Amino acid sequence: MASYHKDPAAIAALSPEEYWVTQEAGTERPGTGKYLGNKAPGIYVDIVSGEPLFASSDKYESGCGWPSFTKPIAPANVSELRDTSHGMIRVEVRSTHGDSHLGHVFPDGPVDRGGLRYCINSASLRFVHRDDMADEGYGEYLDQVEDVT
Repeated sequence: MASYHKDPAAIAALSPEEYWVTQEAGTERPGTGKYLGNKAPGIYVDIVSGEPLFASSDKYESGCGWPSFTKPIAPANVSELRDTSHGMIRVEVRSTHGDSHLGHVFPDGPVDRGGLRYCINSASLRFVHRDDMADEGYGEYLDQVEDVT
């Protein structure tokens, strides 16, 4: 089983925006994230720790301006915390092991898929294409990306 942690070397390699989002709970501008329109099969992992977070099969177009997912690929890797910043009450989503700010979760997702919308900043993610998942140590999640024959 892989071990995930907040990696100082990965933090040092972050762009200013990635650092602001993951380490200072920032939010990228809507419509600007590199993974917003990504339709390739694979998984999204924490850019700091590498822990698997979301599968492409759970990604959908919500129209909110950020990548949206119906559920985490491994619920133990996603922490949900009460967020009262900006005069609102929301649920913040953070990676459990890397403690990276990812975004927020809202109860307005597709009802037929659980009703949740994980609204996630692209700047907090790294995409691993299905073809590279086994080589990068994520083979156990292939069945969550699409049917493997």
